[in-house]
Amino acid sequence: MPDLPAPQDATEAELFSECWDAVLSYADLCTSGSLTAHQLATEAFTSGMRELRAVGTLPGRGPGRRPGRLPAIPELLTAVRNTAAGWEAGGQGHKLDPDLRLWLNSARAARFAGPPAGRPVALRGLRDMQGSDATLLWLAEVEALPLPAVARRLGLDPATAADELDQVRNLFRVRCHRAHLDSPMDAECRAYARLLDAVTRSAGAETPPDLSRHLATCAPCAEAAACLRLHGGGLPAAVAGGVLGWGGLAYLERRRRAAEVRLGAGHPGAPGAGGDPEERGGRGRALRGGLLGAAVLLSALALGVSMMPFGGSRDDEAAARDDRQPVADPGTFPVTGGSPGPGRPASGDTAPREPASVPPSATAPRTRHETRSPGPEPQGTSSGTTAPTRPETSAPTCRVAYDLVNQWPDGFQATVTVTTAEALTGWQVAWSFRDGQRIDRMWDATAHQAGSRVTATAADYNRSVAARSSLSFGFIGSWRDRNRTPYDFTLNGETCAAG
Repeated sequence: MPDLPAPQDATEAELFSECWDAVLSYADLCTSGSLTAHQLATEAFTSGMRELRAVGTLPGRGPGRRPGRLPAIPELLTAVRNTAAGWEAGGQGHKLDPDLRLWLNSARAARFAGPPAGRPVALRGLRDMQGSDATLLWLAEVEALPLPAVARRLGLDPATAADELDQVRNLFRVRCHRAHLDSPMDAECRAYARLLDAVTRSAGAETPPDLSRHLATCAPCAEAAACLRLHGGGLPAAVAGGVLGWGGLAYLERRRRAAEVRLGAGHPGAPGAGGDPEERGGRGRALRGGLLGAAVLLSALALGVSMMPFGGSRDDEAAARDDRQPVADPGTFPVTGGSPGPGRPASGDTAPREPASVPPSATAPRTRHETRSPGPEPQGTSSGTTAPTRPETSAPTCRVAYDLVNQWPDGFQATVTVTTAEALTGWQVAWSFRDGQRIDRMWDATAHQAGSRVTATAADYNRSVAARSSLSFGFIGSWRDRNRTPYDFTLNGETCAAG
């Protein structure tokens, strides 16, 4: 394992304990393996800390975090992205995720280094806030930390923290609206700016058809709408996507899952899990030697929590199985929320399909979709081979839950969670789409799609799953006209019941 960055004093050691697992999680998204993830995280953390020292924005030093600077965690995550850009420019791009390399060489990446007025609205809005307000917003919305833990970390009154968070959200909205008005825009965008502000203020306000058509075709205005619409649950995606650019949604999902694991274990502030310093009894200010020893455990926990589905572990990669094709449609499922968009992005766009900013309809509330138990068993693969069958009286060995996290006019984000009754040393989860949806990017599994049939194969680090445990993975896809819930879920060829 590479050497971990060494804090210079107790203040930096505390910051290390709070931020390292977030930095490592994002670095893993950006790289091709755990070793390079540690290398990227270490280099980025070192350079990010150097920058924080230079501008005097470390906690307890100088005048404190001022407007114009990001809070510590997003500042260090930005250092990860910038370090990855340096690797690409310096001939080390082979260590990076291929989709990230495409993004780094696209106009989307250039936007983050271009003139300030052209940068994402969420990034400019967060930078324009006081440091404590921006930190509260990031920890609560993106890192998904429990509000009492955030309050203790920032020295807030837990009884009033919810009200303060609401005020900070509204302040962020004001800053983003001002940033949008200050952006270079054509006459049509400027004509819609006031109407956009009005319709995003209330959850009950309807979007006029002409504005809806404009948002479907104008990325900057759609980006602004995602930041201005505080209701509907889309604010975390707007903030993460606007600040990080590439990998924002995937990072957000990992942090949400890591927070759920910590809470499920009963240790929301456990050492090594990015918990609250007070809950660790002041151990965040221990001597450097003890902290560095604990950092090794912290790194392992961060990989286990942030990069693995529940119950996962590392093993050698399994042999791939044939995709199994459905022979019958088990029934009609409800159409998931959102109006149909104008279509998928142009096929000539070589940048990854994950949006740098989430369009406004992505703020629809998260909807849990349960799959129905299919009728007939799949009888074989597309090549005509015979699949093993189970007696009709046997209990299902797995249950599946399909979760539509976000949806926008031509794309969506979803997660799949499968609970298995049997221990697994390798897994493939397959399903069929109803409406021509396409997988654009998947994390915690490798996707293969043949027509409507999708097969997700375990990654090298999460192949083993204990009996009566769950595995999960997420993806971003595109859709046209309709986006109904998929059907005919199987685990290693065996039909799964509704979860």
